[in-house]
Amino acid sequence: MELGTSSTTVLAVVILYLVANLIVGILPARRTSNSATGFVAGDRSLGLIVMYFITGATIFSAFAFLGGPGRAYSRGAAAFYILAYGTLGFLPFYFLGPRASRLGRRYGFVTQAEMVAHRFNLPAIAGLMAVISALAFIPYLALQMQGAGLVVSAVTGGEVPRWLGALIVYTVVTIYVLRSGVLGAGWTNVFQGVFMLVLAWVLGLYLPYHLYGGVEAMFRRIAEERPELLVSPGLDAGGEPWSWGGYTSSVLVSIIGFSCWPHLFMKAFTARHERTLRRTVVLYPTFQIFLVPILLIGFAGVLFETAPASPNEILPHLLMNLNLPAVMVGLFCAGALAASMSSGDTMSHATASILVRDGLIAARRREMQPLAERRAIRIALVLVMGVSYAVAVSYEGSFVDLVLYYAYGPIVQFAPVIVATLYWKRATGPGVLSGLSVGIAVYLVLVVWPKLAVGGVSPGLYAVLANTLTLVAVSLSSRSALDEREREYLAVAGTPPVED
Repeated sequence: MELGTSSTTVLAVVILYLVANLIVGILPARRTSNSATGFVAGDRSLGLIVMYFITGATIFSAFAFLGGPGRAYSRGAAAFYILAYGTLGFLPFYFLGPRASRLGRRYGFVTQAEMVAHRFNLPAIAGLMAVISALAFIPYLALQMQGAGLVVSAVTGGEVPRWLGALIVYTVVTIYVLRSGVLGAGWTNVFQGVFMLVLAWVLGLYLPYHLYGGVEAMFRRIAEERPELLVSPGLDAGGEPWSWGGYTSSVLVSIIGFSCWPHLFMKAFTARHERTLRRTVVLYPTFQIFLVPILLIGFAGVLFETAPASPNEILPHLLMNLNLPAVMVGLFCAGALAASMSSGDTMSHATASILVRDGLIAARRREMQPLAERRAIRIALVLVMGVSYAVAVSYEGSFVDLVLYYAYGPIVQFAPVIVATLYWKRATGPGVLSGLSVGIAVYLVLVVWPKLAVGGVSPGLYAVLANTLTLVAVSLSSRSALDEREREYLAVAGTPPVED
């Protein structure tokens, strides 16, 4: 079908939004140096406002804006696990972040794998962590692309296919990240974050009122007609009651792994002061407040007269089937794009930086000139975008499941490694390397043969337990006396600096 006047207006609003992002993302390039540190860590100059949005908006992604409503729509109370882990997930960073920041300023680290490998003087650790990071990031980035393609396709009535919509949006993202690095991602996150938070509340309160007369009336109707959706812990992917083992293990894996995401942890190396990091952690849970209206959107669609093609499409489905002004629909769709782009830019930037800094330089102990390193990161960025795009156009399934099982499973393996690196004097390089290897092996086995995960427990939880036990056992059997380099390292990590 041809685009009508309303669809054309909606598309025009979305295009204007993309242009605005491109401008906001390119401008910070003038404020950063041409060094790799400038591109990856923003010359360690990020203040509280940018730190708040670059962490909060990064998590407030297509996973939340589209996957969250889809989860609430199809599986009811199961969606509340997002609030459960999101509230506590960043808390460990209050303690880990400042230690990492001290080490970064002293030794020049810009990635977490550099930090770990330097402690144990074992480059292979950096290489393995780079591989695991890519394994986790690519499905997460693919999710963001899928979400963007879904939104563009919906607002054009299917005239622009999802694959093309994702390509258009992420071409814009690629341009401003290539140009400005972490500062481009940071300042677009501020713009995108404010935009989508306002729209989330407007839409989350408007839809229940428009369709049911209010939030309370909506839940009363659902309790009468679909009561199974309001019984904790909700439904599983097959529509049967989700086991408490599956629910609690999913929450635990997400909490343990949250602070370990490289694109979040790397912000320890970008902050201007340690107090900025701590204030960011304290303020971060306020972003969870804005997930409440997002979940209300999903519940609002439960009793809607027509069903979307898939649960992930419930938000654009409602928008396109209610008689809302075209400009308003365009703004709401732009808000969904903001959720996708605010995560996709930082993830793609982090993945490319990690592959070069950890997989190429640290793991192989290669020296690169700053301009050559920056060029290599840009090339890696384009490659990461291409692989993620290939995954995005081929995957069919739940957005939430894509993140929970295929992204958090690998990334949670970094938790015991980071804690041991920053706190445990008896940890050793062989212990860390063995723990990571065993953990990722157990995870892959359980993904291929999920029935081996007894009790419906998340594969990531079994894997991180195996990782921890192996790390401890091998470290205790291989520990020798701390050398002077390790003593200095741990002393730097544990000594708070004097701040202005």
